[in-house]
Amino acid sequence: MMKKIVFLTAMPLLMAVLASCSSKDEFTDSIFDTSVPAVDQTKSTAEFDQWLYDNFVVPYNVQVNYRFDQAAADKRFVLTPANYKRSQLLAHLIMYLYYDVYTKYAGEDFMKQYGPRIFQFIGSSGYSATQGTEVLGTASGGVKITLYNINEMKEWSEGTEYDGADVEVLNERFFHTMHHEFSHILHQTKSYPVTFGQVTSGTYDPQNWQKRDSVTTHQLGYVTHYASSANYEDFVETLSGIITDTPYRWMMRIINATSMGVRNGDKEEILDLCEKLNINIDQADAHWNNFKLYKEKEYNTFTGKYDDTERYVLDVHRLIGDPQTHQYQVLDKEQNYVDQYKYTELRSFTSFRNDFLPWVSISTKDDLAGINAMLKKISIATTWYTEKWGLDAFTLRKEVSDRQDNINEYMKNNVVFYDLK
Repeated sequence: MMKKIVFLTAMPLLMAVLASCSSKDEFTDSIFDTSVPAVDQTKSTAEFDQWLYDNFVVPYNVQVNYRFDQAAADKRFVLTPANYKRSQLLAHLIMYLYYDVYTKYAGEDFMKQYGPRIFQFIGSSGYSATQGTEVLGTASGGVKITLYNINEMKEWSEGTEYDGADVEVLNERFFHTMHHEFSHILHQTKSYPVTFGQVTSGTYDPQNWQKRDSVTTHQLGYVTHYASSANYEDFVETLSGIITDTPYRWMMRIINATSMGVRNGDKEEILDLCEKLNINIDQADAHWNNFKLYKEKEYNTFTGKYDDTERYVLDVHRLIGDPQTHQYQVLDKEQNYVDQYKYTELRSFTSFRNDFLPWVSISTKDDLAGINAMLKKISIATTWYTEKWGLDAFTLRKEVSDRQDNINEYMKNNVVFYDLK
């Protein structure tokens, strides 16, 4: 039975109260105790608490909970508190790479009005043993964002500065998640077009999405595995991927999604997308200008032979085999052979623009998804982002990337870490 929610109005009472007031009334002291300071200066964490108050509470009315709250924790997981120093580091990075970015392009009031009200830091991972998945973050009712695995962050100091790999980990574990969850908040405020979910409506799988590999995911037209779980997850994964994912990650998904064929006009749109993503596709030492494709074969239990599939696999996978016969097998994460599949070396490519794209065939197959579906969804999502919020996802990407390039300078000049007193 559908629950009915009844909204009660206090308008008559409000009018009566207003009528009893006049501009001549003198206001006395508050009936509440205003002598209690906002920050308890007797605590050993007072300096950091004051910084949080000045930088999050006052301007944005946001509470950063770095202390562990058992009552508010997800009961599905065994969790541990967040490290004090790493909590400070993450709070500074959230301000630099998240709040300041949206404020710069959407104005002072944007995050005050639409931003989350609570950040909860958790030290350990939210790992589900039953599903074999790891929760990186959650959003609760458009109000609270919980971030996990804080204690695995690399500590920053002038002696151990961040490099590109460190920044990529930050993106994967925190900032992709934050932009993902914030995009949920935005689309729950202003709905996105139903046409987005119709592009790949027949292949969402909320139960077994985690069992799909990257090749399958991309050839179905999704930017990530999790995007294929539901259309609303697909929507926010698309936006957060544009803002935070590396050129390497984007080019690998583009190659996977393109290799099975494209529609007329897709090749030009792919080049346009790469330009919008600020990817130098002609970069000589980039992997997308020196890679191999392999034809996949799957073991047929009835015939006892390996049958050709309709998939090509990039050499980024763990392929071990004989270079003379060009026959390979794939290794899993434990370095064991996966007997279900074999791969035959198909072709080497030395230029994404001049070698790979001309090789890709033009297809008229009705069930072709891949890059065509991905391009459509990117267009729908980014258009909504601009029309509803006045934001350009590709501009945010450029801003975030520039800030990440300067992250060590920012940390040196702007960040003070507080010890427990």
